[in-house]
Amino acid sequence: MRNFGYTVAGSPAEAVRIAAGTPNSTYVAGGTDLLNLMRDGAEAHDHLVDVNRLDLDRIAVDGQVLRIGALARMRQVAEHPWVRREFPVLSQALLASASPQVRTMAAIGGNLLQRTRCGYFRDTGSACNKRVPGSECPAITGHNRGHAILGGSDHCIATHPSDLAVALTALDATVHLLGPGGGRAVPIAEFYLLPGSTPDRETALRPGELITKVDVPRTPFATKSRYLKLRDRATFEFAVVSVAAALRTSGRVVRDVRLAFGGIGTRPWRDSRVEAALRGRPLTEATIAEAGRILVRDADPREENRFKVELVQRALASILSELGGVR
Repeated sequence: MRNFGYTVAGSPAEAVRIAAGTPNSTYVAGGTDLLNLMRDGAEAHDHLVDVNRLDLDRIAVDGQVLRIGALARMRQVAEHPWVRREFPVLSQALLASASPQVRTMAAIGGNLLQRTRCGYFRDTGSACNKRVPGSECPAITGHNRGHAILGGSDHCIATHPSDLAVALTALDATVHLLGPGGGRAVPIAEFYLLPGSTPDRETALRPGELITKVDVPRTPFATKSRYLKLRDRATFEFAVVSVAAALRTSGRVVRDVRLAFGGIGTRPWRDSRVEAALRGRPLTEATIAEAGRILVRDADPREENRFKVELVQRALASILSELGGVR
């Protein structure tokens, strides 16, 4: 690891001022992903701005909005009574992430900004367009079992790693940012970018911007929500396929539904066509199967990850059947 500077910020405005005025700087809170990346050489920064002292760790319900501070820890949010009762999909997604030790340390803002677990990205001996733009994407013809079947390009097929981001996408969350030009709010559906020809640019963050909080609307369907994560081992493992689902029914008819998927897309994946195929219709095995076919209609699987096409449809059927009582 190369030498770097280090400053402890006393306020959000000071943190932004230091980061914006210091070349090649970044923020650090829990550091559970960043420090590993720096040790491995996958990321190199000349200055770290420690934001742990900032008053950004509150979890509160404000009217019809759940507000989660960016420095709230994963464990705090997962175990919060309001979250467990009103937004079970968020609690379940967080508890399915990482390990108890990491969940105690890792901050919500950092979780949303964690980098892909693609082995080529993490191995500095390999080419990678995310790490070195214009090199290549070895995963396209190499080992790609864990890679995306949706949203990829000729430049990158790495999957997005955050379980929390998938759940927040299903619930139409908003990410609040503070930068040199002031504050702004970005819907989470617009926060993560498709790789296209610039896979090194993963989010809508502008230089120097800091995540300050995440707002989640309180809705009737949020209380009836679940997170299903399929992975290779029971703990400290990233999703092969995951589904965040929120459902509101009247009898057997779907009145509203929100779906987002992990492990299959280059960003947390949501497709309005899948939800439209369910909304206003009886929740039956046939309608669920049709929604699954729509989900993978544009899939572009590779040699080692073709199994995800069927697996994600089965996962969708399983979680919707559980939520809707389909036998």
